[in-house]
This record gives sequence, C-alpha cells and structure tokens, in this order.
Amino acid sequence: MALTREQLAQRVAQEFQDGYYINLGIGIPTLAANYIPEGVEVMLQSENGLLGMGPFPREDEVDPDLINAGKQTVTMARGAALFSSADSFAMIRGGHVDLTVLGAFEVDCQGNIASYMIPGKLIKGMGGAMDLVAGADNIIVTMTHASKHGESKLLRECTLPLTGRGCIKRVLTDLALVDIEDGRFILRERAPGVSVEEIARLTAGELVIPEVVPEMTFR
Repeated sequence: MALTREQLAQRVAQEFQDGYYINLGIGIPTLAANYIPEGVEVMLQSENGLLGMGPFPREDEVDPDLINAGKQTVTMARGAALFSSADSFAMIRGGHVDLTVLGAFEVDCQGNIASYMIPGKLIKGMGGAMDLVAGADNIIVTMTHASKHGESKLLRECTLPLTGRGCIKRVLTDLALVDIEDGRFILRERAPGVSVEEIARLTAGELVIPEVVPEMTFR
C-alpha cells in the first residue's frame, strides 16, 4: 500500500541525525517537523529567516506573523533565532546546512532534479530550491513515485526544466526508498505491502534490485 503524506514525513525524519541543521522544502518535507525521532536534536532552518523551527502549531498556538518559507504558520523551538533572508541564504550558499529535504516533479538516474516548473502551467517560481541544491551535499527528495496518470517520476532523463544537476543521492517515494549511484537507481526499501514488481514497473530509469529488499519500518 502506498505511503500517506504523513508516513512519508515520518520515514524521512528517520534520516535526521543528532546535531544536524536541516532545511525542509515546501509540501511533504515540512511535515517532517512533527516526527523528529525521540532523542535526536536538530535545528530546522527556513530560508525566510528562521533557525530553530518547531512543529506545526496547535490551534491555540497559531501566530500569523510566524511563518515558514511556504507561508505556513509554525512554532519556534527553544533556542531559535530570527534573522533576515539574506543571512539565511548566506547560510545555505555557504554550505552550512547538513541536510535538505525537497519535493520534486521528476528525478532521473543521473541525480538531476526538476522541481519548479511545468511548461504551460502557472508556477510561483523556483524559490530557494536553486540555492539549496547548490549549497547542500546531502539532499533527500520526497515525492510520489508516479503521476496521477500513472507515469513514472523516476526517469532515465528529466523532461522538465532542471533545478539542479547531479545533486540528488536519495529519493523517498510513496512506494520505495532508492539511492542514486553510478547512473542507476538502487532499491533500498519498499513501502509495506508494495511488491518489488510494482516498483520496477513504475520506475522508468534503470533500477537495481538487491536480493533482499526490506519493508520500511516506522519508529
């Protein structure tokens, strides 16, 4: 069974390591703020100028002046800091973010990502994605494995305008966790109840399937 958005966020949060500075992109990635593993302390960074973002607020905690880069209301963790977006992008461009989690429209087996533009559709723009893919060595993409029309989003070559080249090493979809190595997708985990055959059918790029592919677990 395909993972829900909440399960995707929960699984990607398992990639967080103690002491990491992490930027969460708009959409599914931002939900990961609610699933930071127990005993792991991280600082979540938002490119509009917040370091130390907390989980989404309860109804009685909402402050309309406290938002993330996607204009969603958020909370601040203990020790958080507010500063200008110029300082925030200096942090990103200077390589001071340990992990970036982004959404995407397409990823190919060369590690290229297309995440900001669909020709013929009105899109707000690239936002900070261009800086994030250029300034971070460790990037995880979260997205659905296929479009609503059943077309693969894990391709041999991206068809949409690129956000970055050769920068993606790991992709978490609603069906699988895959790494990108030597121009191929490597299947690492599968969603509970999802078969290897289904993942292979919906992966357009070259997919390497190890002898044993475990199901994902959620702590």
